[in-house]
This record gives sequence, C-alpha cells and structure tokens, in this order.
Amino acid sequence: MKRLIDQELKDWKQSSMRKSLVLRGARQVGKTFAVRQLGRTYDDFHEINLEKRPELHLVFKKNLDPKRIIQELSVDRGLPIHPGKTLLFLDEVQVCPEAILALRYFYEEMPELHVIGAGSLLEFAIEQVGLPVGRVQTLTVYPLSFAEFLVAKGQGLLLEAICNKTVFSKVIHDRAINLLSEYFAIGGFPEVVANWVSNGRSLEVKEKLETIINAYRQDFEKYAKKSQLKYLNLLLQHIPLRIGKKFKFQGIGEYRKRELAPCLELMEKAHIIHMVYHTSGQGIPLGAQVDLERYKVILFDIAMTQQLLGLDSKGWFLNPEVEFINQGELVESFVGQEMMAYSSPSMRNSLYYWHRESRGSEAEVDYLTNMKTEVIPIEVKAGKGSTLKSLHSFLSSHLKSPYGVKLSISERSEFDKIVSIPLYAVFEVVEGGSDRVRYLL
Repeated sequence: MKRLIDQELKDWKQSSMRKSLVLRGARQVGKTFAVRQLGRTYDDFHEINLEKRPELHLVFKKNLDPKRIIQELSVDRGLPIHPGKTLLFLDEVQVCPEAILALRYFYEEMPELHVIGAGSLLEFAIEQVGLPVGRVQTLTVYPLSFAEFLVAKGQGLLLEAICNKTVFSKVIHDRAINLLSEYFAIGGFPEVVANWVSNGRSLEVKEKLETIINAYRQDFEKYAKKSQLKYLNLLLQHIPLRIGKKFKFQGIGEYRKRELAPCLELMEKAHIIHMVYHTSGQGIPLGAQVDLERYKVILFDIAMTQQLLGLDSKGWFLNPEVEFINQGELVESFVGQEMMAYSSPSMRNSLYYWHRESRGSEAEVDYLTNMKTEVIPIEVKAGKGSTLKSLHSFLSSHLKSPYGVKLSISERSEFDKIVSIPLYAVFEVVEGGSDRVRYLL
C-alpha cells in the first residue's frame, strides 16, 4: 500500500542533515507499516516494541550513552547494529520516556545511526520529557487520503488524470465520484482499506471500525485521569453530532466547560480530532489572527465519524449523489481531514474558517487556505449548488484574495473569480499538495 509518508521517509534516509526521527499520529494509521517498508531498503532492520518488551526500558534508564545502548540492544537481539547500515526502530516509544530523550544523543554522538521512534500517544510522553529542538525531526502520519485510497484500489491512471486537471467526460467524472462515495463508506484506516480491497465485505468494515473505536476508548485510560473518562466518552459521541457548527459545550450532559475543555485538548493531542479555528483571514499567517474561543471540531476519519453516528453506509453505494446532498456536514468534515492529510507532515498544521456575525449580513466560509502569500477562501457544497454568497462576501471584503474555491461534486470550471474544483481533488487547495500526491503515481 503506497503512502504519502513513504516519500518523506525516503527523503529522511537520504538527507545529509538527517536527525533522529519521531513519527506522530493516531492509533492504527500505518506508522509501523511505513517504517517496516523503509526497513526493507537497509542492510539490517531492527524493530523493538517497547510496550511488548518492558524489560528493555532498563537499557535506557541506566544512562543515555548511545554506544552502551546500542551494544546492549545488539546483545539482546543476538545481531549487531551497524550505524550507517542498520535502521533501528523503537516502536511504542512513548511508554519509555528515557528512550525519547536518547534520540537526542543518538543524533549528537552517533549521527551515522538511522533511528526512528514512533507511537500513538507520543504527545503525552513528549509533554513530560520534552523534544530537543533542532536535535530530533518529527513527521505526522494521517489515515489514508482519498488519493492514497485510489492507489490502493488500483486507480492510478484516474489519479494521474485528476492531477493533470483533466476535464473529464461525464462517465469518468461519475466514476471518480462513485469512488469518492466508496471512500466515505470505508474511510482511511489502512487495515480497513486493505480488507475492503481484498474482499469487499461492508459488514467486516463496520466490525473493524467498531474494534478501532473501542481501542481508542481503551486508550483514554492511558492518558486521562479516571475522573475524565466519562467526559472523553461523551465528547467522542457528541463531536460527530456537531460537525459543521461552532462548537459549544452546552448540552453535553450536565457538564461545564471547565470539565470538558481539558478533555477536548487531550483528544487533540491524541490526534483523534482536528480543531478548525476562526480567523479574520486578512493575511499570512492565518494562525496569527485566530479567535481561540471560536472553533469547530471534526474527527480525523470520515468513516469513524459515521460509525459513531450509527449511519448506514449503503447509501454511499446505492445513490452517491443523493447521499452527498443529504450529508453536507460530513462532506465539510471530509474536506478538513483531506487538507490535513496533504499538508506538510513535518509541521503541526491547523485548519481555519471565516465567519462574519453581523445582523442582516451574516456569512461563513468553510475553510481558508494559503497559497504562497495569498489567502484563498473555500466553500464546500454537498451537491451541485451554485449559491456562493458567503464566498463572494469574503472576496469583496478581502481584496488581497485573488479568487475563491468551490469544492463540490460538480465538474471542474472557472467563472467570475470562482474556481470550481471537484471534491476528489482537494489536494489542489493545499500548498504543495499536488506535488505530494504525484509521488503516488
């Protein structure tokens, strides 16, 4: 299964400025698989799961001398670790914070050693011990994007045509929309996608999604206080109900913001959710103009969202166009997760939207993005609708924005400062996104 992260890992391997690497990301998004694939390109590959091998924590706790650590790990494995020829992979590194600290000294005292640490709850361990700036590189792994899903489905030629901005005939456009609809039902967890591609059983998809969701619930106990568990479970159920809307804590049980807000932060650190912050959109960087009290929240996988809502996926296969029209909030959420998936994995990226709350002239633009130095507004349309009042309102009040983007199931077109892009080409609205996707071809 070819992934966007593969290219980043290859670039890391070949870099003359290579540092120790940490892979971030939620549970079961493919971090371990990606490192194993990279490991095949080395003479030797040593994978050590620190959760399965707790006795090895003592190797790192004694002291952080790289030579001693490598010597002891080599003895444990019965095979030598050769700096420059071996890839050392420390999986579930968050359970041993000293191993995270050791990454710094591998870089400083043994730079020829290629070493990667990964884990699904890394942010919480990093919060305890820190991550040395300039000593350790990080990359974030996301669920499969739609482009990666197409490649997994053997639709590389279609993806290449999309990348080339080909104006399709109706039959090819409809095929792309049908595949996108399929992605909405299956989502981006690698295990779920691989199972679907191999046997096409929708019932197994739902079973695997439920298993993954239960695993996330079990993870709550690893990083939250016992008193917070009920809040986390409530938020996991309520967030899908509020996608597309300004997030408010009112109505989530009988609990208050002071009880729920810290748990929302925990979910963001665990990479389960993406925050979409309000910004004035008057210039770059967008994050300099955010209102931290005004935001939306989306889950990081569209199929997981629907599983939590208890929705039946049959509609995505039987009548895609009707389903897109009826599920506008889900379409908006999909665009957000796609924008994150195509963004630079070496940065902690954020999502933004714009909303003007004026009596008689209220307007909202679903997302803002930047292309080089320009702010570009994006309006998501579930169907083929052409009413774009909010988009035009933004452009009239933000004269430095040269054009706006409409994302919908309509074909590609351009008219009156509005560029219409099909929903299957969201990567085009992310700076550098098209280049990253071309690696998959």
